[in-house]
Amino acid sequence: MGDVFWWVIFPYACLIIMVFGLLYRFAFRQLTWAAPSTEFFEKKWLRFGSPLFHWGVIFAFIGHLMGIVVPMGFYDALGISNHLYHLGAVYGGSLAGLMMVVGLIILLIRKIVFNPVRVHATFADFYSVIALLIIAGIGTYITMFGNFTPEEFDYRSAIGPWFRSLFVLSPQYQLMTSIPFIFKLHTLLGFGLFGSIPFTRLVHFYSIPVAYPTRAPQQYRSRAQYKNKSS
Repeated sequence: MGDVFWWVIFPYACLIIMVFGLLYRFAFRQLTWAAPSTEFFEKKWLRFGSPLFHWGVIFAFIGHLMGIVVPMGFYDALGISNHLYHLGAVYGGSLAGLMMVVGLIILLIRKIVFNPVRVHATFADFYSVIALLIIAGIGTYITMFGNFTPEEFDYRSAIGPWFRSLFVLSPQYQLMTSIPFIFKLHTLLGFGLFGSIPFTRLVHFYSIPVAYPTRAPQQYRSRAQYKNKSS
């Protein structure tokens, strides 16, 4: 019963909460959908931490799609051996993970050290950064060290098929019962984070800024200087 709960009920519950929570927030609290910028309060740390984190998330997301969503047979058809795949996964995944971890540490320190940023940060803001940091830290550890141990584990043969089985409504929870604990922890924390997204500013993850490169530049003027010129 425990395996059914963790690998069937819990993932579906998190996904259902995420979907209906996002729909509710978009319908009734749309003004809270965006993540307000705190650049006015502090720029230097944000300038380093934010790009590192966001680019790390993008690379990590692509890596998870390639490793979990895409079946192993696809790589076999392309002639990509397991050794070549893992080589790219280790170096690419390690880089993405380190970018996320370093970026999140910078952003967390920024929220704690600078008073204006800390005052405007909510519990949900700290929760998001800390939860992401823990998940990214575990994932980075797995990527950097998990592939060089005597108990090397190929997540594509178990986690990948299980994950895909959830979306065809035929969950193969048996695949997850014998995987290493650290992979289980990383997976469960990831689903828990997705379930909490509607209650945090991470909702902007689902707002793809396709029009951002073509939008008109924003201009800021000092109110004092504007009054002096008008008078």
